[in-house]
Amino acid sequence: MGQTRLDELRGRLDEINGVMLELLSERARIAQEIGQEKERQGVPKFDPVREKAMLEDLVSRNTGPFSHETVRHLFKQIFQASLSLQQTDHKKQLLVSRKKQKEDTIVELGGVSIGGGRPVMVAGPCSVESYEQVRQVAAALKEAGITVMRGGAFKPRTSPYDFQGLGIEGLKILKEAASEFGLKTISEIVDPAHVGLASEYIDVIQIGARNMQNFELLKAAGEVRTPILLKRGLAATIDEFLHAAEYIVAGGNTQVMLIERGIRTYERATRNTLDISAVPILKQESHLPVLVDVTHSTGRKDILAPCAKAAIAAGADGIMVEVHPDPATALSDAAQQLNIEEFHRFYAEVTRTGWGV
Repeated sequence: MGQTRLDELRGRLDEINGVMLELLSERARIAQEIGQEKERQGVPKFDPVREKAMLEDLVSRNTGPFSHETVRHLFKQIFQASLSLQQTDHKKQLLVSRKKQKEDTIVELGGVSIGGGRPVMVAGPCSVESYEQVRQVAAALKEAGITVMRGGAFKPRTSPYDFQGLGIEGLKILKEAASEFGLKTISEIVDPAHVGLASEYIDVIQIGARNMQNFELLKAAGEVRTPILLKRGLAATIDEFLHAAEYIVAGGNTQVMLIERGIRTYERATRNTLDISAVPILKQESHLPVLVDVTHSTGRKDILAPCAKAAIAAGADGIMVEVHPDPATALSDAAQQLNIEEFHRFYAEVTRTGWGV
């Protein structure tokens, strides 16, 4: 008799569980629709005022046996699950998301494919200082078989008294030297007004770490069709990094590459902390090519090669490193730049195992 009663009660619980699941599923579908509407209106997903009002209404109708605190706890879990569902849906909708596009984006630079399976090496001076300086580097890169050169013309610096770059003149120097040796070029732009002009001189526009969330610059980058190299911000989360890329892609420019350049932590053994884990995560979360800047992330010439190899092993589509004919006289970041002889040794060490392919 007792077992029969127990089975009966358990059966009623099973029925109620089924009804609750149906109601929770219906609630989840409505929450998804609310999330989509919030997306269209551009309002935040989480509304603390609305949540508080719902909880207070539920508590006012609570007659037990659960305590008010238990009711609050249970429904806060349901609310959190609904919010997580909205956020997951949002990520699925991102144009840069792997869920949106399964195949890898490959950025073509006139015969150079970035994201196509074989890593690329990007090298060049921190700052464009003179034609002769850039030409020496370009000649060394050509000799090594490297086809993409970087060089800073606009330099956003921590101190307003540091060298700020040669600006448009620097872009012209970069183009002239690169053209002589058949190289493709990358340089940073800091002013949205210069994005269109820069496209006339360089093959890839870089948006630096300090400008990752310069939204007007990101929008301007979305309006051109020149490939964009977007650097991760000094303290940016991966989610913030991907959303910054979304600004560009949503603007119509699908030729976007991501570059991990180290994040700021408490560690002082290196200039920044190279987040190697970001490489496989970005490759999983996004279809965009992922590169690693070993110079800015470490600031140490003695560990550039092992860090570059680690990045390739983690799945990076390319490595960026700084090279200067005479680092001791460099106008910016002198200590971390390789001279040409050091660069040749670095390149030989990194590519010794065939770039992992």
